[in-house]
Amino acid sequence: MLETGVRQVRVAMAMVFGRRLNVRAVERLVADALLTLEEFGSLGDDVDELADGPFADPDERRDLQDRALRRTVRRLAERSPFYRERLAGIDLDGVTAETLTGIPVTRKADLVERPADFLCGTPYLATQTTGTTGRPVQIWLSRYEMELWPALIALSLVLRGDLGPGDRMQINLSSRATAAVQEDVEVCRLANASCHVVGQIPPEESVAHLLGDGGGARPTVLTGNPSYLGQMVTAARRRGCGPDDFALRAVYAGGEMLSRRLSDALRETFGAPTVGDAFGMTELLPVSGRTCSGRHLHIDPNMGYTEVLDLATGEPAAPGRLGELTITPYFPYRECMPVLRYNTGDVVRTLEGEPDCELAAVPAVSHILGKAGTLHRTVDGIVTPRDIVEALDGTPGLPFPLRHRAEVGADGRLLVEVASKEVTEAEVTERLRAQDIDARVTVLPVDEEEAARLFPLRCDLSEHTFTRSHA
Repeated sequence: MLETGVRQVRVAMAMVFGRRLNVRAVERLVADALLTLEEFGSLGDDVDELADGPFADPDERRDLQDRALRRTVRRLAERSPFYRERLAGIDLDGVTAETLTGIPVTRKADLVERPADFLCGTPYLATQTTGTTGRPVQIWLSRYEMELWPALIALSLVLRGDLGPGDRMQINLSSRATAAVQEDVEVCRLANASCHVVGQIPPEESVAHLLGDGGGARPTVLTGNPSYLGQMVTAARRRGCGPDDFALRAVYAGGEMLSRRLSDALRETFGAPTVGDAFGMTELLPVSGRTCSGRHLHIDPNMGYTEVLDLATGEPAAPGRLGELTITPYFPYRECMPVLRYNTGDVVRTLEGEPDCELAAVPAVSHILGKAGTLHRTVDGIVTPRDIVEALDGTPGLPFPLRHRAEVGADGRLLVEVASKEVTEAEVTERLRAQDIDARVTVLPVDEEEAARLFPLRCDLSEHTFTRSHA
């Protein structure tokens, strides 16, 4: 127990002072937590404090954030050709959360055009974004990052009771998401849980794996993109399956918007009491966010600094305003190809007042509402992609996932196209009107293959090479 306490102090001090963490010490903390669970059945009353990290205290957070930001920009100015130019003339020792707005944001286009100029460390593994929102970005990671991130995530999951011995994780992510898949595998190893990397094969086969067909153990944790998970819900219902047929206790979705109705459908169909809606990007790992029961997005303040920039002014968004999520991962968590003030393009709404939820101690914004370039500015005001998804997802006659397209016509009215052979334009119009969305609706009576061609989603990053024929 004394050794565990010493390790906790060493890791916490490294986080506070910004030194490279001892990965083996973090891994041993995971092992210590597992041994404590095995021996005592719980981790004690102070586990939340350890899991939340040193930046969780609001009174101390600002000072720690300012020091982390200064440490990060000094390293970038020294090592990154891109940021050496970007930070020229900036008082690096005077950088704070308030003065950070004087530094221009970094965009995806910068990474695409000048990737080598972002390198600050020794490359070990190249990964890339999936490319579903444009040209893929290649990201280099160091060996230290590839070992550290799973250790930190595993420690958090074990401390919170979200993963542990006896769990089996089914990973239904595209193989193109190499960093995310490898991270999940390592997290399971450290948490002494098993995993099955299934990929995005035909959803009927993924459902069969959940059922334990073939004699394998039934998974207790499922992870995937919402559109693919929606296909699994549809496949399970077609097969006549219900919650008693599965052993899932948690489903974790990410990479796309998870609607309330799909979240409910995952619980009802698979019997999983926990359905998590996570935020993360390859460019920003290990910074991530969790969604609470109040449907706020809480982004971990320990790993990076989060801003919401007003859509009109580019300045910090006032309470209740729409803005673009902009994030700076701190050194030493991101060292090989770091970014500063990375504008994700994701639009959120700042909260009015403090959140009242189980994650209230962690800073929060609204759910992701869509990309800035996909907002619909109509004569009646802004309609977000999430507004449409929440209104239509789960409509009788529209199988999960919802395939649609929306744009604003020359007269300023919203135009919505939906792919379905089962629903009428009047039904879709009424569903939208119930959410105060005025739109002209067109229903395209096409089959699933044509719908996927017209309205592609992440579930279409499918892998058929090793799947069996259903002919």
